[in-house]
Amino acid sequence: MASPTSLKLDDELKGRVRHLAEIRRRSSHWIMHEAIAQYVEREEKREAFRQDALRTWEEYQRTGLHLTGEEVDAWLAKLEAGEDAELPVCHT
Repeated sequence: MASPTSLKLDDELKGRVRHLAEIRRRSSHWIMHEAIAQYVEREEKREAFRQDALRTWEEYQRTGLHLTGEEVDAWLAKLEAGEDAELPVCHT
């Protein structure tokens, strides 16, 4: 169930939202809701990526296992060429 939320916009931004709503034949409410929903989804994905990077860095710090850039580039080139290439084995 949705509940009302108050959002204060300056006159310029409010006018831009209203103008866009008219062009898109949508309500200003729809435009703002869509903008917030897209922003939250994008930022959740960005945070998940950041957390994954932190976990990966911690794993590397703990184990020292890695691939070189050259190894990854060669593997990706094989995949791009359509070869069924296995991911190289990580090493220290």
